[in-house]
Amino acid sequence: MIDKYILFILGLSFIALPKAFGNTKESNDIDSKVEKTNVVVFFIDDLGWSDLGCYGSKYHLTPNIDKLASSGLKFKAAYSSSSVCSPTRSSLMTGKHPVRFGITDWIGASQKRRILVTPKNHSFLPKEENTLAEVFKSSGYQTAYFGKWHLGARDEDHPSFHGFDYHRGVNRAGSPGSYYYPFRRNKKLPKIPLKPTDIPDFSDAKKNSYLTDLLSIEVTKYIESNADKPFFTILSHYSVHTPIQALKADSEKYRKRLDEIGIATEIKTRPEKNAITRITQNNPEYAAMVESVDRSVGRVMQKLDELDLLKKTIIIFTSDNGGLSTLQRNLRSGPASCLPLRAGKGWLYEGGIRVPTIISWPGRIIPGSVSDIPITTCDVYPTLLKVAGLKSKTKQHLDGLDLSPIFKGSKLQDRPLFWHFPHYHGSGNLPSSSIRKGSYKLIRWYEDGSEELYDISIDDSEKNDISEKNPEKRAELSNELSKWLKSSGAKIPVFNKDN
Repeated sequence: MIDKYILFILGLSFIALPKAFGNTKESNDIDSKVEKTNVVVFFIDDLGWSDLGCYGSKYHLTPNIDKLASSGLKFKAAYSSSSVCSPTRSSLMTGKHPVRFGITDWIGASQKRRILVTPKNHSFLPKEENTLAEVFKSSGYQTAYFGKWHLGARDEDHPSFHGFDYHRGVNRAGSPGSYYYPFRRNKKLPKIPLKPTDIPDFSDAKKNSYLTDLLSIEVTKYIESNADKPFFTILSHYSVHTPIQALKADSEKYRKRLDEIGIATEIKTRPEKNAITRITQNNPEYAAMVESVDRSVGRVMQKLDELDLLKKTIIIFTSDNGGLSTLQRNLRSGPASCLPLRAGKGWLYEGGIRVPTIISWPGRIIPGSVSDIPITTCDVYPTLLKVAGLKSKTKQHLDGLDLSPIFKGSKLQDRPLFWHFPHYHGSGNLPSSSIRKGSYKLIRWYEDGSEELYDISIDDSEKNDISEKNPEKRAELSNELSKWLKSSGAKIPVFNKDN
């Protein structure tokens, strides 16, 4: 019998009671003798493309994630579906671009009226979407969710109403009240009722507990208790999202490391339109938070190894958007640096949407492989269903492609990638849309109607706008972007008549 277990590592928060599901099992397009796969998902929050050692960081220490990369396939051109979290998270769960159900900003963001009136943002994941968890659950899997959700704040928006029958540490907001026990912004508040950012389920944890470590420990317990059953599990870390809070010993380690490897403590920034972006990777607290994520990956990998599941596992690791390097000029500098990429979270420049992504599948993927094929969050849904041999009840994943041909060295069909962020953001970004087609990328700004064009193959720092030198390519991408926006139902900002 062929054992074919799948671990899917990425990193996605909330509260409510689990919901029982009575869905019928989906048909399986692989041999009936093949055992069902196990799935564990790590989805990291705000982790930038250059935050890991395997992606070029000289300051951050990430040995477990680096080992993961050396064991499988590293993507150099992986993109999140959005430059902020909620839209990307909806895309992961559905296989659709977030514009299709109007989640184009993080849920809870104020819809500012400036020069433009921005579209209303949908505040929850629609019930009619057939999520990844629902597909796996209806196929006989145990399903569990740990950590950040941020796809709706009502009880009925909780993961337990979208296919997950077990959950821990899921709050009603996009960040934790604190990474330190009792995981609330105000420690003096009564435990009940919880505030949106308060983390539930861990009131009995040890007083020195750290949230990132605690969540991964919970996952290892779950894996061990379900080792003899097929399970689909998502561990969605709040790290490395603000507040920037690390364990004291870890922070001190990175303060000393600055001197040890000769990195200056001075924070340098450069202008980015109406904002400033950090260009120095020298934040000890942030580095320590990155290491806590790495420690989490190592802890889960070790548990899989102990249970003899590691060799039967596919592992995918990614982030929901780029690092927080860019903020409005009236705010302090961001905690991270996305160099060599331009800008960061909130922006449609590469720093805001290009994310680290690794897939490891022993025996199926050549160790140490690297791909420069552009991929996106939408691709996760069809890829998981394909490698697990499952089918959705409906044609759910409209916008993603199955990535498994890349595992065998094949190419994907050529396709453009699109982004739509019709909002103002605390990073200083203005309402904009973007398309990447081949090596060319166009960004459209809605306030003044201007467009920028870059050749990412030779300019991934997006320093040289070639829109005037190459008007034909600009027109081609601009027309294709406009057609996609119309066909996908994207909502466009309009001028504010009160200005």
